[in-house]
Amino acid sequence: MSLAIHARPELAFEERFAAETLTAWLAGQGFDVERPYAGLETAFLARKPLGSPGPRVAFIAEYDALPGIGHGCGHNLICVASVAAATALAGALEGAGVGGEVAVIGTPGEEGGGGKVIMLERGAFEGVDAALMFHPGNRTMVVRGSLAATRVTMRFRGKAAHAASNPHLGVNALDACIQTFNAINALRQHVKDETRVHGVITNGGAAPNIVPDYAEAKFIIRHRRHDYMLEVRDKVFAAARHAAAAVGATVELEEGVTYKERVVNHAMAARFGAHLESLGEAVKDPPVTGGVGSSDFGNLSQEVPAIHPYVQIVPEGVSAHTAEFAAAAASEAGLRAMDLAARCLAMTGHDLLVSAELLAEARREFAATVRDREEGR
Repeated sequence: MSLAIHARPELAFEERFAAETLTAWLAGQGFDVERPYAGLETAFLARKPLGSPGPRVAFIAEYDALPGIGHGCGHNLICVASVAAATALAGALEGAGVGGEVAVIGTPGEEGGGGKVIMLERGAFEGVDAALMFHPGNRTMVVRGSLAATRVTMRFRGKAAHAASNPHLGVNALDACIQTFNAINALRQHVKDETRVHGVITNGGAAPNIVPDYAEAKFIIRHRRHDYMLEVRDKVFAAARHAAAAVGATVELEEGVTYKERVVNHAMAARFGAHLESLGEAVKDPPVTGGVGSSDFGNLSQEVPAIHPYVQIVPEGVSAHTAEFAAAAASEAGLRAMDLAARCLAMTGHDLLVSAELLAEARREFAATVRDREEGR
C-alpha cells in the first residue's frame, strides 16, 4: 500500500486513490468505514469497537503529496503506519475483554490545506481520548514541537503603461511587491527568536516593457507561539500596505488556514520511546532551537492528548520536502521506519486501552497544559 500510494502522489484534497486504498484495506479488516467524512471527499473515519464502552484511541493518517516533489514528506509512510497499527491493535484485543474503540481518522490536505483544522471545526474528533501518528525524519525522537504558522497571499494592483514611452503614466505593482520584501527584511532584526517569514513572488508582470499592473506574492509567517505569530502577521500586513501606498498601488491580503504549535503529551511520548528502545532503536533529543516546521496536527494536539514522534529514514542534514526525502520514502530505510513506527504506535495504543493509569496521566498532563496556555505561561 505504501509503495502504491508513493507511486501515485496526489495533492491536498485530491487524494482519491490513497483514501480508497486505505479504506478498502480497513473495511476488509472489519472496520466500519465512513467516507466521505466531515464534509471532505477524501477524509474518512474507520472504527472498530472492542465490545464494551471505553476510551477511543485514534491513529491519524495523512496521505497528501507535495507539488512537484511527490511524497517528499513521507505521507505514504505515515498513513500506512497508522492503518497497520490500528489493524494490529484491534486484532490483538479482539475477545480479550478490553473495552474501548480503535479508530483511524484519515485527514487530507496537511500540506497547506489545513484538513485537520477544517475537521476540528466540524467536530470530526469528538470522543477521541488520544491521537497518535508518526512522521519520518532525519532523526529518531519522540518529543518535538512545531511552529504556529499562517499563509498569506498578497495581490498588488497598479496601472499598466509602456515602460519606455510612457512610464510616468503607470503605477508599478511589482515595485510595491519588491518593497514589501525589503520592508519584511528590515523587520527581521526586530522580532523574537524562532520567527520565520518566507515568501516567493508568484507573479511579477507580463513583459519587461510593460509597467506591471499586477503582482502577487505568497508568504508563510511562523513562530513557536500562536499569539506572537499573530503579532508578526500584523506587522507583515502593515509592511505590505505601506509598501503599496508608497508607489501608489493597492494590495489585497488573503489569509489561509492557521496552524497552531504542537503540544506533545510527554506521558504518551515516553511510552512510545520505551517501545522504540525495546526494539533496538536509539532515541535522540530534539534540536535545542530550530529544526522544526508546521503542521495542522498542532491544532489537534491542542484539543486532545496527542503524540507525533519521528523515526529516521534519511541521514541528519537531509531535509524533508526534497527529492532525496521523497526517494527515501520508498526505500528500504523508509519501509523499515514505517514498520517500526507501526509496531510502537500499536503498543502505545494498547497501553492506553489496558492501563487506566497511563490514560489518566496523559489526561492530567493535557489538562495542565491547557490551563497553562490559557493563563499565558
